[in-house]
Amino acid sequence: MTDKSFFDGMNSKSSFWLGLLGGLGVAFAIGFFVLLGQTKGGGGSLANNDSGNPSGAIPTAPAQPGEPSGVAPQVTKADHIDGPENAKVTIIEFSDIQCPFCLRFHPTVQQIRDEYPNDVRWVYKHFPLDSIHPNARSAAEASECLADQLGDAKFFEYLEVLFAQQTSLGNAMYSSEAVKLGANESKFNECLSSGKFKGKVDQDYQAGLAAGVRGTPGSFINGQLVSGAQPYESVKAIVDGFLQ
Repeated sequence: MTDKSFFDGMNSKSSFWLGLLGGLGVAFAIGFFVLLGQTKGGGGSLANNDSGNPSGAIPTAPAQPGEPSGVAPQVTKADHIDGPENAKVTIIEFSDIQCPFCLRFHPTVQQIRDEYPNDVRWVYKHFPLDSIHPNARSAAEASECLADQLGDAKFFEYLEVLFAQQTSLGNAMYSSEAVKLGANESKFNECLSSGKFKGKVDQDYQAGLAAGVRGTPGSFINGQLVSGAQPYESVKAIVDGFLQ
């Protein structure tokens, strides 16, 4: 007499449901580990909601710059620039003001600018991830309204204020902080409510898409793509490579 296994005693219907449940369990496990891997990239993505993970891991290995997968972004007269026009290194950053990874990357670029005042210029472009950061676009338009009145120097000051108050983004805060920096309140509010710079924000976003940006921050250092909130040491190594 041969021993029967547990499965031999089951009818076909029970075996079907047991197999289905087992397959779903395997699929769930695979999906979990894929999602876990995506959250380790150090950047907000068009396909990845990072808003609940502001302390997401940042890569510790040196960044490996790559060629843009589309049309390399260009510096235009409409851009906001911090640094000399003849700088040897240009960092073009596509950023989302509500993105926690952009918040983390922001002081990195500021530190690079401070360390290389004559050799690096920083060009800021908007890339609001509307589906996961509902206030990113309004914050971008607010920053443009501020710059329209007060220029690039105040734009970068205002940008820092907005990043510092990511959880409080909204029209009331935009206006009050703009006034603190010297903006005319009524003109600022009129600019913001009219959507005057919606086209400018859209233009930046489309330029980012064309260049292959799929998440934030997405930066181009002398035309080479560096994705995610790379640490200062990694960005410095890339900059130093261009200055040798």
